[in-house]
Amino acid sequence: MTARAGGLRVVQVLLAERLFDGERVLNDIPVSINADGRVAAIGGDVPASGAERLPGTLAPGLIDVQVNGGGGALLNNEPTLASLQKMAGAHAGFGTTGMLPTLITDEVEVMQRAADAISTALRKKIPGIIGVHFEGPHLSTPKKGTHEARFIRGLSQAELDIYARDDLGVKVVTLAPENVALEDIRKLVSLGVHVCLGHSNADGATTAAALEAGASGFTHLYNAMSPFQSREPGVVGTALISDDAWCGLIVDGHHVCADAIRLALKAKPRGKLILVTDAMSLVGSEETSFPLFERVVTREGDKLTSTTGELAGSHLDMIGAVRNIRDWCDVPLEEALRMASLYPATFLSVEGGRLAVGAPADMILLDSELQVRRTWISGREVHSI
Repeated sequence: MTARAGGLRVVQVLLAERLFDGERVLNDIPVSINADGRVAAIGGDVPASGAERLPGTLAPGLIDVQVNGGGGALLNNEPTLASLQKMAGAHAGFGTTGMLPTLITDEVEVMQRAADAISTALRKKIPGIIGVHFEGPHLSTPKKGTHEARFIRGLSQAELDIYARDDLGVKVVTLAPENVALEDIRKLVSLGVHVCLGHSNADGATTAAALEAGASGFTHLYNAMSPFQSREPGVVGTALISDDAWCGLIVDGHHVCADAIRLALKAKPRGKLILVTDAMSLVGSEETSFPLFERVVTREGDKLTSTTGELAGSHLDMIGAVRNIRDWCDVPLEEALRMASLYPATFLSVEGGRLAVGAPADMILLDSELQVRRTWISGREVHSI
């Protein structure tokens, strides 16, 4: 198809039974995609050559800020381009069109290899890879969770050199504010890093000071952070009362209970809660266990547990998170989709979360059971069942 809309060559027209454009639901509406992989038009006449009919709901693609692995690959174990391709391909099957591959606390050499792989993926335009999330190593040992204590350390020039790179796309660093100086948080922000607070035992004052210095988010709210108490808000309380800060939520039924999610929904302004997976390598894989440093992580049902007893990431995917928060917390579907698309896009200052003229054609097709039937990234179909 070679029609034109708005002066741009249209290569595809899709007739959506329902379209959720990020704000509203429209019925029986054509969506035109141009040769640049962007939305050329929404609505208008269906061309004489026809359009492909899409039964179900066409919606913006989902954006995952925290994904450790997928398709049998774990970034820490294999910080390579091949791993990134496996991860992106696996998660595309669950609606993820943009992801931050996440490296948890590790040696600086592994961080460098992961950064090089991310740079290569971006240069080669691997669909779905938009940047990198370094979760650690500047964390609190008492709140380390499944992170390896021997690799936890302060911020040195070696890590700063990695964070300063301008070939990594979107950059997120999770740190514990009690272990990183305020001037270093300001430095990270000046380097274009989105600083998140997590794996922290800080008090409320220290946490608030980090936000004042430029930190803008909290990694997996409630988990691995000092709790709210009557005389001390801790990291959790400060996160809940900080209107400008974004908070990630792992809605898998193991990390956070439904009532804690409801409290966050009441406390935080609309748009400041985002769904994340914290997914490990088993998502999109038939495997049931994998090595993590000197331990083994095993899946029982949809729960991942390390041999040392703690939760070790999740077996969650993004569309599963959307279904869960809708079903468990009575969040309307449209808002649940925004929490997985528009709001993380806003947090990361990237395009996404809306299907509008000029926007990237990053889209998913959902059936009546909220299963992902098809996924497009920049107008190119990368998943279909």
